[in-house]
Amino acid sequence: MNNLKMLLQFTKRNACVIVFLFFLSSLPSFLSSQRVVAADAPVQTAQKNEGAASGVELPQFETAQPSAPSQSPEGQPVAGEGTATATAGEEEEMPPVQYRAFFGMDSRTVVWIISELHLMFAAFVLGVPIFAVIVEIVGFKGGDIKYDKMAKEFTKLLSAAFATTASLGGLLGFCLFGLYPEFMGHMTNVFAPTMYVYALMFFGEAFTLYGYYYSWDILKGSAAKKWFHIFLGVMLNLFGTGLMFLTNSWATYMMSPAGIVPATGKVLSLYHAIYNPLWMPVNIHRLIANVCFGGFIVGAYAAVKFLGAKTEEERAHYDWMGYVGNFIGVGALIPLPFAGYWLGREVYSSSPVMGNIMMGGAFSWTFIVQAILIGMLFIGANYYLWLGMGRIKGSERYTRFIKYLIFVIFVSFAVWLTPHNLPLSGEERAMIGEQYHPFSKYFGVMAAKNAVVNLIILATFFSFLIYRRGNKGEMVPFSEQGRAGKIGIFSALIFCLLMLVSYAISLNFVELEANMKDFVKPLIRSLYIQSFAICLAAFLTFKNKGKLAQAMLFAVTACIAVLYFWYYGFYVMQKANLVLRYLSVTQVSIVMSCLIMNAIIDIFIFRKAKLVGGIVWGKMPVRSQYALILLCVVIVILMGLMGFIRSGLRMDWHIYGVLQDTSQWAYTPSLAYMGRIVGLIVALFLGLVAFVFWLANLGEKKEKGVLEEEFKLTEPHPEHY
Repeated sequence: MNNLKMLLQFTKRNACVIVFLFFLSSLPSFLSSQRVVAADAPVQTAQKNEGAASGVELPQFETAQPSAPSQSPEGQPVAGEGTATATAGEEEEMPPVQYRAFFGMDSRTVVWIISELHLMFAAFVLGVPIFAVIVEIVGFKGGDIKYDKMAKEFTKLLSAAFATTASLGGLLGFCLFGLYPEFMGHMTNVFAPTMYVYALMFFGEAFTLYGYYYSWDILKGSAAKKWFHIFLGVMLNLFGTGLMFLTNSWATYMMSPAGIVPATGKVLSLYHAIYNPLWMPVNIHRLIANVCFGGFIVGAYAAVKFLGAKTEEERAHYDWMGYVGNFIGVGALIPLPFAGYWLGREVYSSSPVMGNIMMGGAFSWTFIVQAILIGMLFIGANYYLWLGMGRIKGSERYTRFIKYLIFVIFVSFAVWLTPHNLPLSGEERAMIGEQYHPFSKYFGVMAAKNAVVNLIILATFFSFLIYRRGNKGEMVPFSEQGRAGKIGIFSALIFCLLMLVSYAISLNFVELEANMKDFVKPLIRSLYIQSFAICLAAFLTFKNKGKLAQAMLFAVTACIAVLYFWYYGFYVMQKANLVLRYLSVTQVSIVMSCLIMNAIIDIFIFRKAKLVGGIVWGKMPVRSQYALILLCVVIVILMGLMGFIRSGLRMDWHIYGVLQDTSQWAYTPSLAYMGRIVGLIVALFLGLVAFVFWLANLGEKKEKGVLEEEFKLTEPHPEHY
């Protein structure tokens, strides 16, 4: 009796649960009946249209009232008729599915958004560990706990973003295999072995990431433990870089397929499919871009934390963190245009048609947008450095240079974004008498743009040098720098000479017609002149005239790479256009040698220098933090734009020249549509990043006095800048 009462009470209290469970149990049969009714509909319609006189026996579907079996005149079923009909239905093969829609949406746009979000998070997950490990090593070698704390905070952001990256990667994989089965069948046929390697390396990255983060406090107390922790960070970077290289081989194969028979898709060489013409240029470009991307995102994170800080100690900490993030972003931004030019040149070499589409066709105006965004990055980074000089005592001596740098950067920026072919109406074209503007056409060609971008890079590097020496006073003679100074200058000299002289020698053997080889000789002479300037700079440095050496090297580099090559670039365009590719590489080599040599000289001539004053961390105007946030937004927009360009260059091909896209979405989006989608991607990414970082900070314990003990506001550490 008691059991019966308990059963009745349980039934009354859980009636809703029982009803819900009954509904779930009947749901499969309900869906099945819906599917059967849907399948019946066309059969019944066909029967009505064709009629019974056609003599065609249509397959019968199981319903609540099954139709009577066919009978012979004697009333017996026709032998084997039902079996034959069922067999015919089973043997009927469905045509292979090439494309599917995503719940009625544009599949291409869905894959575009998901893949770009995944790549942005992956770029952050790859870029942050690189400088987190470097910062940890600097802190460990210098005995400064602040570097170790900042490296751990970097890694905390990384661990929070890793799960989002993996989830987006899984969603992207499901979408690709579900929406584009034929294309993914081809990719699996070519790259199946690398996909297994990718899975194993992903596990390796996950284990080393969480081991690196959660063992931070455990692996302290001895040098052996700390080096093992750093080893975990190095392994994390190796796994992440390996994953990026593998996925880059898949993406670049789609642009420049190799190692297969194009007509049949038969795989001849997996090695050549991986090491296709664009693989290594994309690897270098993305590696540098990911570090730049991660640096600016960390800078924005520090800026938000700075704006919300309640104490002077917190503001000082996040001011320093924002400076480090900006420094890393700018350091990677300087060589990024060179890597981008190399990639663009290889696109031309791989497919001249694709190259013409990129720079002179449907995508030409996207590069004007790209120029605006890159110009904003350089202007914002320089603006932050100039504001940062206000927190350095003694930097007033160098503020007079800022107005000249502003003029140089803005004029160069204006030339860089000037298009060669203006969007003119028929009346406007008739007024000027030609297709190109008589004045601006000289600034729209690559000869002018290459010159000004190198000038912007030189100006940005000069801004960093005057920031770095802001509070440096009397220098110690170079003869007292010891063995480290001599080894450093000599190593930089050898590296720069190898880069310049080896390329000068290779230019003697370029495959050009005899009449064009004469146009290469000025390039060879320019490389030798720069080599002599590098040697002279090293000699002057050894003679305690390092500042003179830097000024001389800047002047020679600007005269050759900017002024002379601007003029000579126009001349070569008219007489020997094929020489332009060698001219651009020569220009890049000369500028890079100047940056490397001047950086090493600056490090050693100001080593052990007396300090005029310290850096007052935390005393930055609020607008400087908005500059860091702007840099983050711009780099995200730029990455979204470049992802559209790289993928869109294939036009209506899945794999360029091998597998064509025959879906209804095989078209090149307009710039307006591209802008809306990229804007949506940027908003989604920044929203997800903000949410992930908020989650990462939920468990943060704020202890009073911790930052005050670990960070003094006026501590003049030379290594901070």
